[in-house]
Amino acid sequence: MSYPEQAQPRRPTVVGLAAAVLVLMAVGALAYAVAGLVALGGTVDRFRAAAAGTTAGSGETDGLVTLLWLAVGVSAALTVLVGVVLVGLAFGLFAGRPGARVATWVVCGLGLAFGCCGLAALVGQRAVPLRLSGRDQATTAELLGLLGDAYPSWWIPVNAGLSVGQLLGYFVVTALLALPAANAWFRRGRPVPAPAGPPPAAPPYPSR
Repeated sequence: MSYPEQAQPRRPTVVGLAAAVLVLMAVGALAYAVAGLVALGGTVDRFRAAAAGTTAGSGETDGLVTLLWLAVGVSAALTVLVGVVLVGLAFGLFAGRPGARVATWVVCGLGLAFGCCGLAALVGQRAVPLRLSGRDQATTAELLGLLGDAYPSWWIPVNAGLSVGQLLGYFVVTALLALPAANAWFRRGRPVPAPAGPPPAAPPYPSR
């Protein structure tokens, strides 16, 4: 005797939207990494030209340029890694894995925390100039100021816009996955406990 096939539950729209936002955020992370690498070459050239008119030696300038290349390279690698993680989480959400939803909440929480700190550091760097006492420290502060001015004019708006977009994305994904429709989707495979009822009656004793 054949039994009719049970229809698979339909994925809620909120889960699909959360996964789509994660993929969009991964694309934004890749764009951020590429933008940083593209802007670096011209930034270094402008910085070297400006540093030539200061009292800083070539060793100090070269050291700061090396640190800049290292920082941008590490930042780009970490950003690409975050993008890969976001894409993996999006596939997990599409498949309806409960662990993917928990992992997404953890990643979103960390992303919100680090994103707020990074945005605050970016604003503080541009709003409060760095001032150090002493000749060597003053030279370093002057070089750092020239380095900040060497970035292209579009760098700060693009950086700030991507940071704000990532923060909003983390918040939206967290909210979407907490909706009742998402809860039902990720809990659909759990066994439903049987309702409590009266204990079964004991069998009657045989009559003698």
